[in-house]
Amino acid sequence: MATALLTTILLSSFLVVSSAEISSKIGINYGRIGNNLPSPYRTIETVKSMNAGRIKLYDSDPEILKLLSGTNIHVSVMVQNNDIIRIASSQAVAEQWVQDNVLAYYPDTMIRFMLVGNEVLSHQDRRIWLSLVPAMRRIKNSLNTHDIKNIKVGTPLAMDIMQSTFPPSSGRFRPDITDTVMAPLLRFLNGTKSFFFIDVYPYLAWSANPKNISLDFALFRSRVSQTDHGSHLVYTNLLDQMLDSVIFAMRKLGYPDIRLAIAETGWPTTGDIDQIGANINNAATYNRKLVQKMTAKPPLGTPARPGSVIPTFIFSLYDENQKTGPTTERHWGLLRSNGTSIYEIDLTGKRPLSSYKPLPAARNNVPYKGKIWCEVAPGADAMNLSLALSYACGQGNQTCAALNPGKQCYEPVSVFWHASYAFSSYWARFRKQGATCNFNGLARQTRANPSRGHCSFPSVTL
Repeated sequence: MATALLTTILLSSFLVVSSAEISSKIGINYGRIGNNLPSPYRTIETVKSMNAGRIKLYDSDPEILKLLSGTNIHVSVMVQNNDIIRIASSQAVAEQWVQDNVLAYYPDTMIRFMLVGNEVLSHQDRRIWLSLVPAMRRIKNSLNTHDIKNIKVGTPLAMDIMQSTFPPSSGRFRPDITDTVMAPLLRFLNGTKSFFFIDVYPYLAWSANPKNISLDFALFRSRVSQTDHGSHLVYTNLLDQMLDSVIFAMRKLGYPDIRLAIAETGWPTTGDIDQIGANINNAATYNRKLVQKMTAKPPLGTPARPGSVIPTFIFSLYDENQKTGPTTERHWGLLRSNGTSIYEIDLTGKRPLSSYKPLPAARNNVPYKGKIWCEVAPGADAMNLSLALSYACGQGNQTCAALNPGKQCYEPVSVFWHASYAFSSYWARFRKQGATCNFNGLARQTRANPSRGHCSFPSVTL
């Protein structure tokens, strides 16, 4: 009895110490895919004023790493995907990377995470898949050579690594990566006491299935809990379910104790007409409640792992105007591109939610029903439009047949008119194959039918 009690006390003490060693300060992702963003100097000053505890870079930019020198901000740097195979093949290459991108700044810049690649398993190049863990080992070997023990090596993966996520106890990895990548990755993370970094977006899960997932459940404000009958664990929010599905997947491969870190999470502030729930009200609600959850003392953890600290990076610092894809891709920021706040947020988690000013009403939490078209966006450049027009019309399937001389949409002979028709026609024909109404920022969705006279623009019906 005494021995069992002592064991329990020691285990409890270990968990408390382990959690205490990990800062619960909120991190932020500093993406820079934009041509109108503030300078790195102004950005780091802003990050300091926001009381962010961590910052995650998608590279190892020398200017930014120098600017972070002498701050108490913990830094995550990243090996680019296209460097992974080269590093995996040579310890000398790995050593040079560490020399150039870590030792040149460390320890004055508090680099604490080295992430190898970004969502590698979401891309189709299987050569990189198989080089991922060898590259991580090479990087870790170089750090060990220099007796650097406080930098953890990991890799951020997206939720598409999962074959099953619901209920969480059914969580398992995709069969095409389980033995070849996930098993060696978990062996590495476990052996180096590193973190499993996951990009986890309740917004994406909810918006893909709003009929069966409650918005309140995704926004941490549900009054109704859900029980996983496989584990008998009770859930009050979608994020915990998604995280625990990863934990259960790791357990199935024999690794029950690898710590989780959230490499990216957030909520978009605006989107296209067909993108439900992307608004300031939801984004502020999600991120504010996320901060309170992740900075709670004592730590909350998840139902499968109560009391654990989960290092968390919010995506993202800025709206990034050069990201491709649907409109949400360019609107995950806490700040506009000019550096002003889109909504108030306290990253320390100390500010009561009741003290914030009222948010703008959410007007797109219910899917839009009706027709929408794709048209040229205001301010689009005529030369770029010509290139986009050629691309849209070059995809075949009679996309631009109505624009031929003498046809019903040929006149007026204007690149703006022709591009609007081509964009709408292309999107209507290829949307199911993943086409978007964007064209590198030259197009936008509209509810107003742009058709004129005998020229009928193809539409998408939601």
